Amino acid sequence: MTNPLFYAKILLFGEYGIIEDSQGLTLPYSFYKGALKFSSLQTDFERRSNESLKQYAHYLQTLELPLEYALDLKQLEKDLREGLFFDSNIPQGYGVGSSGALVAAIFERYSVEKYQAETISKEQLKDLKRIFGQLESYFHGTSSGIDPLICYMNLPILIENRESVDKVSLPAQKEGKGAIFLIDSGEVGETGPMVQIFFEKMKTEGFRKTLKEEFIRYNNACIDHFLKKDMNPFFKNLRALSLWAYDHFKPMIPKSLYSAWKDGLDTNAYYLKLCGSGGGGYILGFTKDYPKAEKMLQGFEKEVIYRF
Repeated sequence: MTNPLFYAKILLFGEYGIIEDSQGLTLPYSFYKGALKFSSLQTDFERRSNESLKQYAHYLQTLELPLEYALDLKQLEKDLREGLFFDSNIPQGYGVGSSGALVAAIFERYSVEKYQAETISKEQLKDLKRIFGQLESYFHGTSSGIDPLICYMNLPILIENRESVDKVSLPAQKEGKGAIFLIDSGEVGETGPMVQIFFEKMKTEGFRKTLKEEFIRYNNACIDHFLKKDMNPFFKNLRALSLWAYDHFKPMIPKSLYSAWKDGLDTNAYYLKLCGSGGGGYILGFTKDYPKAEKMLQGFEKEVIYRF
């Protein structure tokens, strides 16, 4: 495949919690994608992308990667002179992994050793996560490496803790009334400032305590019940998680969704949660009755990503 596509990703569960060793669950999202391509750089988009990649290549020169994960940077620089750019429709600042897909594409094309997603061991996943964290730090200051890993693997990934990740199977979709969906807040979110707010909150003992004792417990229970397809306890914990976020993550919730978030909690028709760091971009919705939720959320752009 000359131009492999790299899909966006969605972090279903684990936002902020994974910083504090909670579990996380992520899946690829094929609605958005990106691929490395060559052109004569006629358009502004292509020229800007090529220029950004040149700056990124300078950063890559400064890294000391282990031999088995080394990149062929001479070939990358040659390709950049010949018009390489990243053709992507993944929106930036929406929490769906725009930089993750780029990092995955660069690694797939320029890694000296080639890997097959199906045969990568759990130990290699751990190594790749660390390497991808270094490669993506250019874009975010620091990176867990999770986003590029999901984009690279193109498989659902269970984040077991800060160090360990594993491939996982999601329950098969079926055409029921239940759905997980994205809501477009209409605002762009910036990861850096949101993460800064989180770390400021972590300085207070009360917040640290409730994060560990409540948020992480609800978050991990949601993942466990969802993977087992136990939908009643899943929604019970999801409601608790949504309410906790409404009380404690208010600065991360886009203002346009404050009242919709509360309406869901008041009516139990649907529950909302952050998708990534928040502040804008997408918000995740969960409901047992999508037609009813859709009616209540009129005026917002929505996209169903999973049916049950």
